Amino acid sequence: MLCADVHFLVTLSLGFLCLSAVLSTTTITARKILVLQSLRGKKEDVKRSRAVWSLRRAWWPGSREGGAQGSSLDLSGQSLSAETCSVLARAFQRDTVFTEVLLSDCMLSEEGAKVLLSGLSGNTTVQVLDLKGNNLRSTGAEVLGKLLALNKTLRRLVLEWNALGVWDEAFSLFCDGLASNSVLTQLDLRNNQINHHGASELALALKRNTTLQVLDLRWNNVGLLGGRTLLEALQQNKSLTQLEMAGNNIPSDTLKALEQTSGHNSERQSGLRESRSRTQVLGKEIQIVKEEKGRQFLSLMETIDRQREEMGRSSGSASIQIGQLQEALNERKSAVNSLTAKRQMMEAALALSEQKSHNLGELLARGKAEREEQRQRQSRERRKEQEDSALREGKLLREAQNLSDANVQLMNKVEELQRRGTSQQQQVFELKQELTSSSAELKLQLAQAEDRLEMERRRSKQALQDSDGLRQKEVEQLNRHLEECERTLQERIFKLEGQRIQLEEELSKARAVCVTERAQAEEELGRVRAQVRLEEQEHVSSVEEKLRCVRCSLQEVQLHCSQQKQTISELQAKNSQLSVGVDGLRRRTEELQQDLSGKEQEKVAAVSRVKVELQEQIGHLQAERTAQGGLREKVSALEREVKVLSSSHKEVLLDKESEMSSMLEKLRLKEAEIQRMREDEANRASCLQSAILTYVQGSPLGHYSSPKK
Repeated sequence: MLCADVHFLVTLSLGFLCLSAVLSTTTITARKILVLQSLRGKKEDVKRSRAVWSLRRAWWPGSREGGAQGSSLDLSGQSLSAETCSVLARAFQRDTVFTEVLLSDCMLSEEGAKVLLSGLSGNTTVQVLDLKGNNLRSTGAEVLGKLLALNKTLRRLVLEWNALGVWDEAFSLFCDGLASNSVLTQLDLRNNQINHHGASELALALKRNTTLQVLDLRWNNVGLLGGRTLLEALQQNKSLTQLEMAGNNIPSDTLKALEQTSGHNSERQSGLRESRSRTQVLGKEIQIVKEEKGRQFLSLMETIDRQREEMGRSSGSASIQIGQLQEALNERKSAVNSLTAKRQMMEAALALSEQKSHNLGELLARGKAEREEQRQRQSRERRKEQEDSALREGKLLREAQNLSDANVQLMNKVEELQRRGTSQQQQVFELKQELTSSSAELKLQLAQAEDRLEMERRRSKQALQDSDGLRQKEVEQLNRHLEECERTLQERIFKLEGQRIQLEEELSKARAVCVTERAQAEEELGRVRAQVRLEEQEHVSSVEEKLRCVRCSLQEVQLHCSQQKQTISELQAKNSQLSVGVDGLRRRTEELQQDLSGKEQEKVAAVSRVKVELQEQIGHLQAERTAQGGLREKVSALEREVKVLSSSHKEVLLDKESEMSSMLEKLRLKEAEIQRMREDEANRASCLQSAILTYVQGSPLGHYSSPKK
């Protein structure tokens, strides 16, 4: 019953709206009285009266604030059926009054939304459309795409709390409509379940769109890939000045890059507006000067014409007088002297008039010379601006060349890492060959030790579980330490953001390019790290096979327990030395961080690079520490196995002493290689620090920061 009443009231109010559009503004109060009387006659219960009151407030033009500029239709919270939506669609096709339509939380069905949006596609007055919380899905996204492609007046569109990003095909149609739109300036897509596929479609639309200025994508599921695609799109789009991306699982680096690019666009738009305003002011001033010069020229021409007329008149009167004098010469010869005097006076007047005309000509020449000087000044200023722009472009090209050199250095480092990986693979291959030779010798002894191996495997599983728990605890501690370090670095970076804002636009553009190149370098380093991890896993598997062979050999070992304990104690001492070396490296990193914190004011542009280098070093140290933890766990497992097997085996150890010594020598070689790698990494860190210092001192940032020392 209520839905039918609402439908009837909507149709009735639309009819009265059309009548009010036709009538003049002087009869507004009379129209209100008539509409209220007709609506009061149709009341049946309290619910209908409330609906009538809400619809009268929503539909009556000028009832809201700002009615002089354009009326708004507010139906938020009203449940609209398909029939009411069809009526509203027909009304919107002919409507010329409403500029703002609010339909939030109206529980629109798919058919109702389709009909309503198709009706709005032909409207020419609505500029703001709010469809918040209507659960629009695939059909809604398709119809919205058609609306954006056809409508030429909609400026703001609110689509918060819908589900447009669930279906990729429908959302791609919506993005196609957005790409073809040339009027929309604000778009709200919060909480629409948009994933990285939808973000890529939006990025393609933004590359084609040139009018959208504000885009809100908060609380979606864009992710890292979507953030990168949007960053690439923003590098091509120059109109988007505000982009909200909170709550999308995007790293802080990409978020900062997006903020920087949107800030560059806003600064560019403000610069274009200022340049346009300046050009308009200059054009107006030039027009005013031209008008003044034209007026002066016209006044000069008028004065010259007047003087010419006076000269003509005077010459005519002089000719008449000369004729009279010629007639009177025969009669009066005595009056010749007086006539000659008069003639001299007339010649003097003519000379004066000629001088005046000459002065006017000089004034005209001066005006022309001033115009030419102004034109020359303008040409000189344009040439100076062109030279300045050429110098700026040269600086940017030099900075790009420096960045390319840094990328070449990074690639060289990656090649060195690959070479080390190949050398490690060769060593692993040699170890595998040795293992195959040793396994061929020990195959005869495996048959006797299978039962004992099962018991030992169970015990080793328990030991591995314990070691996994310890490893997880150590990893958690390391992660906490890294989080604390990152927090301190982020606080320092936030303190320095105030100084970053004062840098020029060229540096910000170069930073955006550096961010993209860094992302690519990080991806390449991630791939290299994955390859190194796989190689380490293979190496660990080979070492585990060796340990299994050693276990098989230790089944017959009895007399060498004391020697093995001594070797284990030596290994523990070496592990303690390695831990001391790790602590020294940590202290070194802390000292480097302190040095960087002391020089942050001079290294604003190099903070991110040093952070990346430190993170890489910490990752290497973590990998080495995990390897050391694995060695410790293996040593503990060996100790347990020795304790279990020491009571039952005391005869074959003399034959396997040579094998154990070879294994110990290999372990020592590995430790020496690890120590060399650490020393190489420390040397690289020092080289990178010195290179960054030289780069900062040689860059324009160093010139800016040098007076602050």
